[in-house]
Amino acid sequence: MWCLELLLPLLLIIHDASCQWSIWLPRDISAMTNSCVVIPCSFMYPSGIRPIRGVHGIWYFGQPYPQLFPPVVFKSLTEVVHESYKGRTKLLGDLNQRNCTLLIGNIGAEHSGRYYFRADIGGANKYSYPDFAELKVLDQPSIDVPEEIVSDESLELTCYVPDNCPDMTPEIQWMYTDYLPDPAFSTEYLEESNTAVLSNTLVFTPRPMHNGQLLGCRVYYPNTTLVYERLISLDVKYSPRSVWVNVSSEVMESSSVTLHCEVDSNPPPRISWMFEDNELLWDTASNLSLSLDDVTPVNEGVYTCVGDNGYGVMNTSMYLAVKYPPREPVVNESLTVVEGASLALHCSTQGSPAPTLTWLKDGELVGTITAGELSVLEIVEVTPQEDGHYRCLAENEHGRASTSLNITVEYAPVLLEESKCTVVREGVQCVCIATGNPEPTIEFYLPDLNVTVNETDGRYNFYTHTDGHTSTAMIKLREKGERADNGGPAVNVHCSMHNIYGRESVLLELQQEKKYMMAVIVGTIGGVAVIAFIIAAVRYVGQNNKKENGNPRQDVVLENPALYYSAVKKDKQNLRKKV
Repeated sequence: MWCLELLLPLLLIIHDASCQWSIWLPRDISAMTNSCVVIPCSFMYPSGIRPIRGVHGIWYFGQPYPQLFPPVVFKSLTEVVHESYKGRTKLLGDLNQRNCTLLIGNIGAEHSGRYYFRADIGGANKYSYPDFAELKVLDQPSIDVPEEIVSDESLELTCYVPDNCPDMTPEIQWMYTDYLPDPAFSTEYLEESNTAVLSNTLVFTPRPMHNGQLLGCRVYYPNTTLVYERLISLDVKYSPRSVWVNVSSEVMESSSVTLHCEVDSNPPPRISWMFEDNELLWDTASNLSLSLDDVTPVNEGVYTCVGDNGYGVMNTSMYLAVKYPPREPVVNESLTVVEGASLALHCSTQGSPAPTLTWLKDGELVGTITAGELSVLEIVEVTPQEDGHYRCLAENEHGRASTSLNITVEYAPVLLEESKCTVVREGVQCVCIATGNPEPTIEFYLPDLNVTVNETDGRYNFYTHTDGHTSTAMIKLREKGERADNGGPAVNVHCSMHNIYGRESVLLELQQEKKYMMAVIVGTIGGVAVIAFIIAAVRYVGQNNKKENGNPRQDVVLENPALYYSAVKKDKQNLRKKV
């Protein structure tokens, strides 16, 4: 019925048309393998021709002309057909009604091709129509997939199957849809050019997770074993949804490090490694590694991996810390300052982690220990004690470094307490010791004589010596011609010292005079005691000799007085030795 409904408008048109050899049949038609197919067909021939013994027809495969011996698909006069079509073909139309519709059953892939019809009206009125119907035998349904599937945008997938076999009606099912979000299905029956197609449309919104997932369309014919399937893999385009990089890390100076970046996107993105505003490396891939060799502190900072695939841009950053020992500290140049002034000593360095800075003066700690890259040692109202060698020491867990400078303090002369006058055998010796910077010049002034003694005066035994910032001067005042009015030694001596920052004159006291007198008294008493001890010892020894020898000295005196005197003298000498 459906064929007649389709042919009726055509027949009406043909009835009004000019009577020429013409044919109508679908240019393309398809069917599933092992099913059947009906090729709708109607033809015309000149109206002046009258069929002699009815109208006959022949269906050829591949070629329309019999002289080329094409395979015979169907022949109305006989049942002689090509081997591959035996028992498979049947003419559904009535040739006398100019209907040449053909049924082919149990078709296979070998039956795909062009089919031509040849009309035989009788006698010489035979005509091969050049128009053809091309049959496509399918082994699976077709799925209409959009050129581009974009994440988060509604997607329609349509599965098609031909429905050109009147004895078999197909049905369609979608496979692997359980993981889809809210899928919707709709079925539609389409007819075009007297060929029928059954379709089923699947609608859902894909996500990035659906990229690469399988979907299937299954076609089956009820009450048969015929089943056909088609699988597709979803190619879902989505912008980068994650950019993975190394966690922030620490490396030692001069070592090597590799930074890894992976980007999840479809299609693969253009990955670039950025350092500050500079692009270091790029490639179109799903991952990219950046290698840094012989790392220096210049390489420390924020590294950013950027992924861009045309559907979106995403980036992730990491911080690379470069550890290294402190650099040699930068300090002030060596300084010369005047006593009473103020100064600030700066020490700066670099290190990672931040070093501790310590100020040392002549090896001793001064100031406070500072954690950081800058330390300032402030000295208010500088004194001579601040003069010396200063060193800034920088330390962290990876090493240490130091830099030194000298602070020179210039100040007016200062008399040291060692300055004094001392009584000596020759008279009085005066020593004047003063410190100052520049080293002071020392002179002696004798007010009683109104004389200034310095190294240019040769009348006095003047001696001077300089050691660093300390000057020492000494004179000796002899008794002859250098006595005071009361007859004692002249000890009224002034020490005068000066440099560019000041002058000072100090009276030197005779600090050792009492000790000297005490030494004389003690020495005298001690000498008397020694003499008394010697006399007592001599008497004691003499008395012992008398007892032991029975007064031999009388016998000796009587006989030889000279010999007795010599013996006594010898005994005294022996006694002195004992004492």
